[in-house]
Amino acid sequence: MLSVPTLWTAFIVNFLALGLIWAYVMRSYPNLEAARFWTGSALVAAAAAMLALLRIYFDAILPLLLGSAMIVFAICLEAMGVQRFYGRPVSWRNTALIVLLTSLAVTFFVYVYDSQSLRIMAYSIGQCVPVFLIARQLLDPQHGRVNPGARLAGVLAVMIMAMFVFRVVGTLTGLDFNITHSSNVQSVAVLLLIFLSMSLNFGFLLMAVDRLRNEVADLALLDDLTGVANRRHLMQRLTEECARSERSGRSFALLVIDLDGFKLINDSYGHAAGDACLQHFTLMAQTRLRPDDMLARTGGDEFCIVLPSSTLREGEMIARRVLQVCRDDAEAAAGADVAIAVSIGVAEWSREVGLFPDRLIAHADQALYAAKKQGKNCYAVHDGAPPLAPDEQLPDGQGGLGPSFPVQDRLAG
Repeated sequence: MLSVPTLWTAFIVNFLALGLIWAYVMRSYPNLEAARFWTGSALVAAAAAMLALLRIYFDAILPLLLGSAMIVFAICLEAMGVQRFYGRPVSWRNTALIVLLTSLAVTFFVYVYDSQSLRIMAYSIGQCVPVFLIARQLLDPQHGRVNPGARLAGVLAVMIMAMFVFRVVGTLTGLDFNITHSSNVQSVAVLLLIFLSMSLNFGFLLMAVDRLRNEVADLALLDDLTGVANRRHLMQRLTEECARSERSGRSFALLVIDLDGFKLINDSYGHAAGDACLQHFTLMAQTRLRPDDMLARTGGDEFCIVLPSSTLREGEMIARRVLQVCRDDAEAAAGADVAIAVSIGVAEWSREVGLFPDRLIAHADQALYAAKKQGKNCYAVHDGAPPLAPDEQLPDGQGGLGPSFPVQDRLAG
């Protein structure tokens, strides 16, 4: 039979090791706020176990009271870490309330009405409350995304609650759970507590790994400078849209955008100014897009906009919106501000494109070259459709160029 002091010593060593692991994670990934709470939880739990050892070797009640309060606080920190992991605010007031009420109940059943069974029951209830919050968030899809790590941690949290219930029932029926006694029951209870607690933190670690892996995957699909989708993400989206259109027969549109005179901006004002122009254009363009539209930077000063479930005419309207916001910004530019002008090519998915997004990009590129040839700061379409109706034209007489292929409409510079 393992002695209880030996088991508590193992508890201390294990949680100190957990604290070091979480501290490393916290330092390496500062944006993972949950790691801060899980680091604090492990270190507080180790300190509480040290107080439990003092209670064994010294006949004093204060270490018992402090240790029980710290254990409850450690579990509350774990629950707060789960809340922060899912982006929810934490409540220090609720944590203080749980710890305070548990400590008062344990103190009452020590000094006012000395009852070991009621003391253990109060202590177990205080531990169960934050563990229940952990299990609810991890296992309920409405409270958090259930991944393998979360599912494992949630199941372990339920098992920990079951152990607390067993401890209460066992105490009421005469089993010995006094931490100062090296009984078989107490040894098994502490051993289970160590195993379940370590496994619970392993589940948290799997959750963190899954989160970080997803963040890395997202970064691989985003442009570093502008934060919009990159070419890889664009090709994935275009492949999906082509497959969807092939099945349903519903078209979608693609805009290819090039900033006019961008090389001159870099040469005249420097690359920092060029980067600022790219970021500024990204912000302007996003204000004219619909929720499901996707803006991507394909390299240099080239952008694409994917318009799902859209016709060529709807693609033209989005192109006009982007042109207009750039024109308005250019008119407002003054002093050292750099005016931004763009040329846009518009194309629509067709049966000819099929499952090959490169063909659609080539069509939009041909329209873009036509817009450049017509004097830039305009858009063109890869189709012989009639121009927009007069009431759809831009103000100040900025009308269409007629139905000649491929230029359909332009915005005067």
